[in-house]
Amino acid sequence: MTVTTVDINTDADGTLVIRPHGSLDASDAVDLRRTLVEAIRHTRPLRLIVDLGAVRDADPINIGTLAAACHLGDDHKVAVFLDHSWSAIAAQLTAAGVPSHRLRHITRETGRP
Repeated sequence: MTVTTVDINTDADGTLVIRPHGSLDASDAVDLRRTLVEAIRHTRPLRLIVDLGAVRDADPINIGTLAAACHLGDDHKVAVFLDHSWSAIAAQLTAAGVPSHRLRHITRETGRP
């Protein structure tokens, strides 16, 4: 990703954790999509967590990509969760069709970076 960086780690229980940092804009869309598809279709962990705690904002393309990742995960039997999103991003994800049980640990806007 251009301005955004992504950390990818595997927890001891096999959970794959993807942590993007910064703003997700149109220039990041292809790389984010590629990272998520690679994780879901090829790595195939039992659980994939996209930790959005360090994402300041996301454009509609990336919101759609995150929503699509939840559905793709269902198709490939990978549980996808979106953790630590800011409430504004969580609202966009909900509007894009992400089920509420996929959004965990939502952060209120106060103290936002």
